[in-house]
Amino acid sequence: MTVLLLATPFLAACTENADAGDSAGGATTDARKLTVDSSSDACTLSATEAPAGTLTFDVTNSGDQVTEFYLLGEDGLRIVAEVENVGPSISRALTVNAPAGSYVTACKPGMTGEGIRADFTVTASDEEPAVSEDEAQLVDDAQKNYAAYVQDQSAQLLEKTKEFVEDYKAGDDEAARALYPVARTHWERIETVAESFGDLDPMMDAREADLEPGQEWTGWHLIEKDLWPQRAEDYTPLTDQERATYADDLLANTEDLDGRVQDLTYTVDSIANGSRGLLEEVATGKVTGEEEYWSRTDLWDFQANVDGARVGFEGVEPIVEQKDPALAEQLTTRFADLQKLLDEQRRGEGFVSYDDLTPAQVKGLSDAVNALSEPLSRLTAAVLS
Repeated sequence: MTVLLLATPFLAACTENADAGDSAGGATTDARKLTVDSSSDACTLSATEAPAGTLTFDVTNSGDQVTEFYLLGEDGLRIVAEVENVGPSISRALTVNAPAGSYVTACKPGMTGEGIRADFTVTASDEEPAVSEDEAQLVDDAQKNYAAYVQDQSAQLLEKTKEFVEDYKAGDDEAARALYPVARTHWERIETVAESFGDLDPMMDAREADLEPGQEWTGWHLIEKDLWPQRAEDYTPLTDQERATYADDLLANTEDLDGRVQDLTYTVDSIANGSRGLLEEVATGKVTGEEEYWSRTDLWDFQANVDGARVGFEGVEPIVEQKDPALAEQLTTRFADLQKLLDEQRRGEGFVSYDDLTPAQVKGLSDAVNALSEPLSRLTAAVLS
């Protein structure tokens, strides 16, 4: 079972990167194209198994709430791939290269809770696409380089979190506030990897507005509120003991995360899907100012998500240049356009407060994110073609 886990894509990914009619290859290819109907009370797949290789899940929301669709590992916790924010009457496609093994599918109407789940099987197949020797080297380079990047960012996250926890527990709020967005940068750059661990992510990164009934609030954003309580009504500051408890918990979970990423391996589709997923994080939380509700340091997170998305793209860029050079060029241009707008909001080593942005500037950033999202949604299909 360990071999399967290490071979399976580990990045959560929000994708709209495939057209169900693009593939070729006869009956086996058709078996790799699945439809998903997500309603208010059901998650209906056209099949409960498919042959190993490039799978496309065409997800349609027939309900009246925004939904998500997940392909999970056999344990039901590890996210293999996901597509989020599928509005009513909207269809989006998820592309993933899945090895043989046991999986779980889940639709989440309202994007909360455990979702509507079912077992899903990927069977062994001898019809997986062949890879040329030259392309195999590019794939190997992309996988090794991305693994090294994640490990480096995780190590820096752990180092900065230790410093942050020390300052916070000591009551040095000024130093803790200064370190907060710096440490969070390393989390946000690999956020889709962290999210793949379904148990750790909510304990470390849950926002108060997203808590489910009965869910205990821990992690970064609880401490953020304690450091920046100005927007809170009738807020009672945490006691020294509470500070120590929550800070130690955050550090322990960060150490756990750092240990888990050391042995992860990545497929090119998981890297590409992760790139798209990071930009989705920007669109749904950072550009709207919802992520860092208390500190207003959303632009730090915005930049970090873009950093991670760009690194993911650049890792597979040599493959895309061979298969779809026009897409590679378009992505390079769109990343540069977005970065130019972000650079306008820099102040020293950081950024202006989100509250300092004008409506026109927010719209400009949002438009640039949307312009990048469209070609980035085609990245996974390109690397797997």
